Amino acid sequence: MMNNLDEFQKLGKDNMDLAMQTAGNMSKGFQAIAAEVADYQKKSFEEGTAAIEKIVAAKSLDKAFEAQTEYFKTFYEGMVGEMTKIGEMYTDLAKDVYKPYEGMLGKMAK
Repeated sequence: MMNNLDEFQKLGKDNMDLAMQTAGNMSKGFQAIAAEVADYQKKSFEEGTAAIEKIVAAKSLDKAFEAQTEYFKTFYEGMVGEMTKIGEMYTDLAKDVYKPYEGMLGKMAK
């Protein structure tokens, strides 16, 4: 009887440890993603401000359209690259969150 109680307590402790590890991994992952998004927003704002200044300072309509086209091209390429990077960060986060459970699920499968 005592042996079963000890096993039950150990199982509860192990599950709590897994939950805490998962919460820690999620917290770190979301913080990294939030920092990346904040950095991208700052960079994007600065680039947009510079582009508007360049468009307003253009001496002709052709130069203004040229500056606008250049900005939209770099903005699109930057955004696609950033979204790809953030998508990879979410994938890595999912893998990190799942890792603690791999061992437990492997034991249950046996």
